[in-house]
Order: sequence, then C-alpha cells, then structure tokens
Amino acid sequence: LLQASGGGLVQAGESLRLSCAVSGGTFRRYTMGWFRQAPGKGREFATEISWSDGTTYYTDSVKGRFTISRDNAKNTVYLQMNSLNAEDTAVYYCAASKLIRPRWARYYDYWGQGTQVTVSS
Repeated sequence: LLQASGGGLVQAGESLRLSCAVSGGTFRRYTMGWFRQAPGKGREFATEISWSDGTTYYTDSVKGRFTISRDNAKNTVYLQMNSLNAEDTAVYYCAASKLIRPRWARYYDYWGQGTQVTVSS
C-alpha cells in the first residue's frame, strides 16, 4: 500500500514536500517514482530513485527544482518541489517498481492514490 500526502495550494515560486509511505513488501528493494497528471493530460514521469544504489533520474521539466529522496528506515519516499510554477499543477502519484530503472509507468507495479498540487500564478 502506497499512501501519498503533502499536496496543497501554493503560489508560484513557493515549495512543497510530498511524502509517500509504503506498507507491505520490502521497501528497500523497490525503485520509487513520482508521476504526475495535469488536467486533460496523460500521466507523466517526473522522477525516480533506484533501490539498488540510490541513483536518481529526473525529467527535464523538473530537473534542478525537484529532489527525490528515500528513507528506507521509515519506508518513505519524498519529493521536495521548489520554485513551483503553474505548469506543475497536477495530481502527483507515487509508484513502486521491482526494476532498477523502470522510468516508464508500465514498468511500475504498485501505485498510490495521488495527491493534488495546485500552483497559482
């Protein structure tokens, strides 16, 4: 079970920190990812952190502004989002994969329920 939280309404330029708590399974053996879905658009990959060595990967639109991290002791993955803009408005989903570098949504095995992030300009 993946439980995402931390979404909300912020103004452009502000920050938010999302959390995703994972229960069941062996958290440290899952690559964790964050995806987002804006209104009227498909689900978009944002970032992931590998279970094997902690390698991170970011899509270009969030690189330098978002940071993914994980705490294996707390079975939690975080997404620190800085310098938010209106284009970041979306429902954010956390996901877990048994692969090392899944990248694509179809390679993720488990999904959270999503948390809404709204950025006003």
